Amino acid sequence: MEQAAGDVTLEQVGTRVAEYLSEQWQKPVATLATFRIFGGASRETYRLQVQVDGEERGLIVRRDPPTSLIDTERALEYGAYAAIFPTSVPVPEPLFLEEDPVWLGQPFSIMAEIRGGITDVSMLTPAQRQRIGEEKWAVLGRLAACDPVELGFDRITRIPAAGDCAAEQLAYWEQVILNDEIHPQPVPQAAIRWLKRHMPAPAQKLSVVHGDYRTGNFLFDPEQGVLGILDWEMCHVGDPLEDLAWSLDPLWSWAAPELAGRLLPHKEAVKIWEQASGLRVDADDFLWWRVFNAVKAVGIWISSSEDFHHGASKDAILAMAGWIMTDRENRILLDYLSPFSKQLFGRVS
Repeated sequence: MEQAAGDVTLEQVGTRVAEYLSEQWQKPVATLATFRIFGGASRETYRLQVQVDGEERGLIVRRDPPTSLIDTERALEYGAYAAIFPTSVPVPEPLFLEEDPVWLGQPFSIMAEIRGGITDVSMLTPAQRQRIGEEKWAVLGRLAACDPVELGFDRITRIPAAGDCAAEQLAYWEQVILNDEIHPQPVPQAAIRWLKRHMPAPAQKLSVVHGDYRTGNFLFDPEQGVLGILDWEMCHVGDPLEDLAWSLDPLWSWAAPELAGRLLPHKEAVKIWEQASGLRVDADDFLWWRVFNAVKAVGIWISSSEDFHHGASKDAILAMAGWIMTDRENRILLDYLSPFSKQLFGRVS
């Protein structure tokens, strides 16, 4: 029998979720099929086909793993879906958050499945890439334009002062690196020193920051467009330039460096975001956030290395991220920090 995690099988996930839903909905629910979706590293993800009231429904179950690539708050992640769902930013419909481990051995959430969506952009035609890219950054711009307090984010997370966003995020990820590094990290530390000397202006406005807005974290149909933004586990309130900079990180363009997220030219993506958000991108501030995001990425990758190194997990994706991605992001940082390397909006000095 296929193992879902160390304590429950795939079959048990299907059976227990059906029992849970029967209790929540007060009607019989039968699981028709259960599949494990591999690839994510912060939650175990399952796709279930269930039958209720004579109809089939597709569900996505996100279960806490014993250890993960990043430490995240499940209640905040679920709360973000619930807050964003009524807006023009497409996300899966959240159904239940269950923090009692009695059902699956770990807390979990359940959402409605978005059917027909894919995440791989490699097979798109140039025209399809253009369309999906335009929509991708327009959606991010609309998210930046939202008022997080009006959406209720003050009930699920702390709202920082506009002038504190950069310093708070930098302090957090600096500490992650110090806590989890297996060996010294001289390149990120040099970048952190530069970041502290060149702090950006206060955020133009406070926005909901997705935290991992990149190609691969949204579902789309080549003809219908973007269907749903996924993976809100690093969501927080902060400077919207953080999300824009993360979406343009060179790591997401490894196969086509001239295309942001392998979709659009970088400057075009920025222009679309500005039009949709009503905000402007200051060159110096944006460069700061690009350097910061490379540091943040190193923090994520070395955290995965630390878990694998100490035996908290033997998931191969954690080892690969810690090895390959850390090296790539260090090279990105060296490019940013080089006095001979001109960047999209100027050079680091």
